[in-house]
Amino acid sequence: MLTTLRLKPDEAGIFRAAELLRAGGLVAFPSETVYGLGGDARNDDAVAGIYAAKGRPSFNPLIVHLPDLDAVRRYAEVGPEAEALARAFWPGPLTLVLPLRPDAGLSPRVTAGNSSLAVRIPAHPVARALLQVSGVPMAGPSANPSGRISPTTAEHVLEGLDGRIAAVLDGGACRVGVESTILAPGEPPQLLRPGGISAEDILEVLGRLPLRPDHDPARPVAPGQLSSHYAPEALVRLNAETAGPDEIFIGFGPIGGAPELNLSPSGDPAEAAARLFAVLRAADRLAGQGGRIAIAPVPTAGIGLAINDRLKRAAAPR
Repeated sequence: MLTTLRLKPDEAGIFRAAELLRAGGLVAFPSETVYGLGGDARNDDAVAGIYAAKGRPSFNPLIVHLPDLDAVRRYAEVGPEAEALARAFWPGPLTLVLPLRPDAGLSPRVTAGNSSLAVRIPAHPVARALLQVSGVPMAGPSANPSGRISPTTAEHVLEGLDGRIAAVLDGGACRVGVESTILAPGEPPQLLRPGGISAEDILEVLGRLPLRPDHDPARPVAPGQLSSHYAPEALVRLNAETAGPDEIFIGFGPIGGAPELNLSPSGDPAEAAARLFAVLRAADRLAGQGGRIAIAPVPTAGIGLAINDRLKRAAAPR
């Protein structure tokens, strides 16, 4: 069993994390969305290690994190629409699914057999420093056991992956709190996963709303498309006005509950997104084995679409 190092987000910690990545190790890192589990996307053993550490199905592709648009062009084809989106939202919580370059040199496990590559330029300064110092294109799914609640602190990472990975860079709590939006440019553009960039934001750049296509959950073309995902141990009931006698209640706005279990007492969707996974974890601990969680309705506008996407998957049959 590995001893998972907890590294400070300073020069020494980032340098050590970069050394581990270059040697084929796995390092959890903070981003503005959630903590990612980084490994060298060119190294087949490192990518296989990501799947093994998470217990992630091998058919579920990974996002590759890169430092800048020039680096993206080395691995994927960037057309005019993708260029416009990149200039509007990168660095930031947007992932683009682009045609994979035939000479990309990435592990085939990264794309799970697809001819496309999911890429993102993160905004978090620790993630950006790690990319620059390591020189490694980082495959980086969320740093948690597959299908479970995503991590937004280093403590969350260690709860699920301690002893399975080389290190975690502790950069504090993540600002956005839900994973990146995943978009496939094209005719029409397709919203594969709602996230930190809203459909309304994309409309302003493209002049049209992206479509949400039907897809086969057994054959995802991007992360976050499995029917059951982001799930606590407890069973989840959505759009609840009150809790039953055997349920832990998570509120939103005026639909109350304990303050620590209210996604946003003021009804702010951005605050709810930032608190979503931490509150789900707290409710899961209170519910205990065989427990249940009831969650108040959250509006779907803006980042609320991403929140409801996560909650729907958390509540899905397992």
